[in-house]
Amino acid sequence: MNLKGKKLLVTGADGFIGSHLTEELIEKGYDVRAFIYYNSFNSWGWLEHAPKEIKKDIEIFSGDIRDSYGVKEAMKGCDVVFHLAALISIPYSYHSPNSYIDTNITGTLNILQAAEALSVKKVIHTSTSEVYGTAQYVPISEEHPLQGQSPYAASKIGADQLALSFYNTFSTPVSIIRPFNTYGPRQSARAVIPTIITQIAEGKRKIQLGSLKPTRDFNYIRDTVRGFIEVAKSDATIGEVINIGSDFEVSIEETVKTIAEVMEVEVEIETDTKRIRPEKSEVNRLWADISKARRLFDWKPIYGGRNGFKQGLQETVSWFRHPQHLKMYKGDRYNL
Repeated sequence: MNLKGKKLLVTGADGFIGSHLTEELIEKGYDVRAFIYYNSFNSWGWLEHAPKEIKKDIEIFSGDIRDSYGVKEAMKGCDVVFHLAALISIPYSYHSPNSYIDTNITGTLNILQAAEALSVKKVIHTSTSEVYGTAQYVPISEEHPLQGQSPYAASKIGADQLALSFYNTFSTPVSIIRPFNTYGPRQSARAVIPTIITQIAEGKRKIQLGSLKPTRDFNYIRDTVRGFIEVAKSDATIGEVINIGSDFEVSIEETVKTIAEVMEVEVEIETDTKRIRPEKSEVNRLWADISKARRLFDWKPIYGGRNGFKQGLQETVSWFRHPQHLKMYKGDRYNL
C-alpha cells in the first residue's frame, strides 16, 4: 500500500513510540491525525516536544481509547490506523489489572469495530514480546506459544487474539507488529534503560535495580518506527504477526556495564527487592527471530547486534543528559 494520499491515524501518539512514529510520518509528508489521551492540561504528551514544523502539520484528536464513540469519531475519514494506545507497565498491572483490560482489550475492540464499520483499509495493531513469556526456544519465532506471565501480558494476548479474530471472521485488514523491548529518547522511566541512565546522569554511582540475569532483545526506536511503516506499506502483512527486534540478546547486567561504559563512569549495582517481579512472572529470556520481517518486506535492524546496541545507547544517553530532558525524570524514585 502506498501511504501517500492516505489519511493516517496514530493512537497513543502522545506516548514514547507513538510520538516518534507520528513525527516520522509527518517528516515523510504523510497526512496524520494524532489520537492523544484527553487531559485537562491540554497536554499533547511527548508531541509537545516535537519541532514546530512538525507540530503545525499534525491534526490532534483528544479522546479516550476506551470510549467507543470517540474512537469511531477519530477514525472517520482515515484509511490506515496505527494502534499503539495501551497501558504498558508490568508492575502497575499487578496493582491495577482492571485498567489493563479496559484499555488494552476493550480499547482494541473499539478500534476493530470502528474499522469494520468504516471500511478502514488497514489496521496495524501493536503487540509486545511480553506475550511470549520466558523463551521456550530461541530465537523466538511468531509461532512460539503465548504465555501470560503478568496481567499486562495477558491483556496484550487478549488484544492480539481479538485482532486476529476480526481478520478471520470479518476479513478486517489487520496486521500485528510485535516489537521487542524498544528503547531510546523519551522512554518512560518505568523501563530499565532510562532507569539506569537517569540514575547515573543524576550523579549516582550505586545503581538500584531488580533482577540482573534476564536477557532482552533491545530494539532502538528508529528501527521500531521503520518496522511500523514497512508493516503498513506491505500488503503481505495482512492477517500476519511480525516480530521486530535487534537479533541480539543481552542481559540486564551486561546492559548496565555497557551504559556505564558509554557514560564513562564506574558503577555498583544494588538489588532493590521492590523492583523484582514475582518469580513466575519474570520473563527470563527474550530474543527475536526476525526472519519473517526480512522475508515479507526486507526489514532488518540498522542498530542490530552489539555494535548497534552501543550506538543506540549513545544516542539515548545524549538525549537524557540534556538538562531540559533530565529534569522531566525522577531518577531517585522507583517508577511502577
